[in-house]
Amino acid sequence: MSLRTFKGGVHPFEGKELSKDLPILEVLPKGELVFPMSQHLGAPAKPCVKAGDKVLVGQRIAEPGGFISACICSSVSGTVKSVGPRLAPNGAMVESIVVENDGEYAMAPGVGEKRDYTRMSKEEIRQAVKDGGVVGMGGAGFPTHVKITPKDDSKIEFVIANCSECEPYLTSDYRVMMEDPEGVINGMKVVLSLFPNAKGIIAIEDNKPDAIKLMEEKTSGEDRISVHSMQTKYPQGSERQLIYVCTERKLNSSMLPADVGCIVDNTDTLRAIYMAVCKSTPLFHRVVTVTGEAVAKPRNLDVRTGTLYSELLEYCGGLKSQPEKFISGGPMMGIALVSLDVPVTKISSALLCLEKDDISANPSTHCIRCGRCVEACPSRLVPQMMYEYAIRGDLDRFAAINGMECFECGACTYGCPAKLRLTQAFKQARAAVGAARRKAAAEKAAAEKAAKEAAAAKEGGAKA
Repeated sequence: MSLRTFKGGVHPFEGKELSKDLPILEVLPKGELVFPMSQHLGAPAKPCVKAGDKVLVGQRIAEPGGFISACICSSVSGTVKSVGPRLAPNGAMVESIVVENDGEYAMAPGVGEKRDYTRMSKEEIRQAVKDGGVVGMGGAGFPTHVKITPKDDSKIEFVIANCSECEPYLTSDYRVMMEDPEGVINGMKVVLSLFPNAKGIIAIEDNKPDAIKLMEEKTSGEDRISVHSMQTKYPQGSERQLIYVCTERKLNSSMLPADVGCIVDNTDTLRAIYMAVCKSTPLFHRVVTVTGEAVAKPRNLDVRTGTLYSELLEYCGGLKSQPEKFISGGPMMGIALVSLDVPVTKISSALLCLEKDDISANPSTHCIRCGRCVEACPSRLVPQMMYEYAIRGDLDRFAAINGMECFECGACTYGCPAKLRLTQAFKQARAAVGAARRKAAAEKAAAEKAAKEAAAAKEGGAKA
């Protein structure tokens, strides 16, 4: 029987053999730790420590900056050196807390205490996830306590563990499944306890048969959890494609998974939920794949947040050849790094060191109208037309042909024989449309407020 899949998508070189069979190695940072306040979607966190303060492992050093935000906890014990702008993996200068590691790793009070989630209320579980600073660790960084708090718990029918790991070269989720399947499954159980009508689905691509077999064995006695094997194809890990393959329900950019009765969490996110709820341990470390043909010894490292990427490369024996590009994340949706002196954050999945940069090595030509971008697009868009409008700055037409439905997976760019920078153009156009919409909404709100104030003043004058 053929496996369910979605329309479109591509099959890039996987590169997973470089690191998938090597066990996770726990490493400790050597130098200072840098904690950016923006390592999640939403409002940046707000520092609650200052230079000179002593901190402990697991201690909160930054509070959520809004409803959609997350706290940040220290991954080491030591002294706060400074609070100010530092370079982040996305190339921006971000407000950050710098901590000098004392090498003692003294734990904050309460960290590590065991709790029985079955004796906790829903509110207590969600608060534990919030206090743990848990966010989506697959790359998006959406605050998890918000995700698991939909309007109506009874409307959630599926909790999906996104174990696809479709991004080339990345194997961190695979190693987590192989080495700590109980952590992932227990995290799923915690989330399921919030939604009485939901079933759990552990969704894994079929290029990981041993992980599928292991998860099936570990969940064999679970009535509410099943393992779903999916056809290997990029971008299987995107929420829209994952939800469709698992439930046949369709999602667009104006909707949240909860709108179609689903909650989706990444492999390592589920384990972080388990740690936060059942072991009172906030999110201050994660597994990062260090890989690529230029790395001397590719492998997966259990890394404390705040550790510099340059240190990760040292743990892997440095470089065996000079790479043309360093990427934070995978080759399809990762971000090119301008420096390795940037910190690992909650959403850092990989350090990829590529010997060859196919994009810069192949200059763009003219579109030949071959239609390969249309065939590759998992959102069933027309990238050729979107590109023309994007490079002309015609944002109205870009939006009119559903350009905002693009989630920048890069499948069209991968398949383009003309090597057009399609995804880059769409990213810029979507950002411009979003900014214009926010400006228009703010202006409308200001006008409505002014009109109300004028009407109130006029009514007050009439009464006088």
